[in-house]
Amino acid sequence: MNRKLVVFVPPDALEHVRDALFTAGAGRIGDYERCSWYTEGTGTFFGSEGTDPSVGEKGREERVLELRLETVYPEERQDAVIAALRLAHPYEEPAFDVYPLL
Repeated sequence: MNRKLVVFVPPDALEHVRDALFTAGAGRIGDYERCSWYTEGTGTFFGSEGTDPSVGEKGREERVLELRLETVYPEERQDAVIAALRLAHPYEEPAFDVYPLL
């Protein structure tokens, strides 16, 4: 079964994150490779005292331009895809969702 990954990334990190995900096995649909979709939006967060945000400051609510990136991957590649995401993403705690595709 395939799964869909949705992750929020700053615009300047998009290509780096996409490349890492594709190298880990994401983005294939039939005979097509490097398949993804993204759109622009605003992310918000408040970093507590124990955080070290790569954007903004701890102790203050931030609003930042982000891209919602979506791609698919085979279930058996999940560990590799999530590991690649965490390694490539510039945020201390990347926000992402995984959906099973029926």
